[in-house]
Amino acid sequence: MTKRATIADIAQRAGLSKGAVSYALNGLPGVSESTRQRVLKLAAEMGWRPNSAARALSASRAGALGLVMARPASTLGVEPFFMKLMSGIENTLAARSTALVLQVVPDHDAEVEAYRRWWAERRVDGIFLIDLCIEDKRVLVLEELGLPAVVIGGPGHHGRLPGVWSDDGSAMGMVVEYLAALGHRRVARVAGPPGLLHTELRSRAFEEVGSRLELDSAVTVGTDYSPEQGAQATRRLLSGSSRPTAVIYDNDVMAVAGTSVAHEMAVEVPRDLSIVAWDDSVLCQIVHPPLTVLSRDIMAYGARAAERLLALLDGETVGDFEDAMPRLITRGSTARPPA
Repeated sequence: MTKRATIADIAQRAGLSKGAVSYALNGLPGVSESTRQRVLKLAAEMGWRPNSAARALSASRAGALGLVMARPASTLGVEPFFMKLMSGIENTLAARSTALVLQVVPDHDAEVEAYRRWWAERRVDGIFLIDLCIEDKRVLVLEELGLPAVVIGGPGHHGRLPGVWSDDGSAMGMVVEYLAALGHRRVARVAGPPGLLHTELRSRAFEEVGSRLELDSAVTVGTDYSPEQGAQATRRLLSGSSRPTAVIYDNDVMAVAGTSVAHEMAVEVPRDLSIVAWDDSVLCQIVHPPLTVLSRDIMAYGARAAERLLALLDGETVGDFEDAMPRLITRGSTARPPA
């Protein structure tokens, strides 16, 4: 009986890896079109036929969803937001016996490569995309691959992919209006990286509301979200000739670091400086004084994203979802400015 041709046989004849031949035969990304045609021609000449059992197995779900973070690995251990977000995702996936595959990469190019590799190898059934940018090539790649995905962020700028988002602009406006009502005229903001959609939405609202309320100054300083850069930005702001009487921080760890710098520079909180943090955490509650915050249920936020990605995989029509706007919780770090 003539031996049945295998992928290994075709790979040996073509001088390619078995993986490359598999991509070509199954119409997956990862090989050039010329290579794909060469492999298909060789397969036909050698009488190769797909193994129906293997095809049925490969067509089944991987039982995993992916999350790639293009951020320093140290972020995971410092910023509570991501731990809460992943906890919400994990809780939902556990009920469906689905795993969460996490990878930390240095930049978006490496993130895109991870998407292509995971999808080609069928390692994940879908993707959570975070840190949405205004011009985001990752969205185009996911659409091109046909890889099911839910974007955690918005509104807009995520193409045909469904998104879960909250109104960052309105929340920022609420904080600025609150500080202005206390009497603050010089308000600063220590922001995250420019280019991120939520950073830009917050920046736009900060400037627009500051202009509408005719604040004397509304200064934004960009950072990488780390406590080190949060502390550096605070030190610069408090060393200026016209230092702010209130500072809004784009995350909790920078707000805590900023509070520490204020104590170091003998700037009393809240008598000399009011501080507001975006997203509540235990850190905000145990620091002295406890911080006024924008609070939201981040675990529920992650759970909603997971529910929608699972529904998408089940063939349901999934649209955008606007989560509840963060609530302002006032604590001991805000007060009227000094006379």
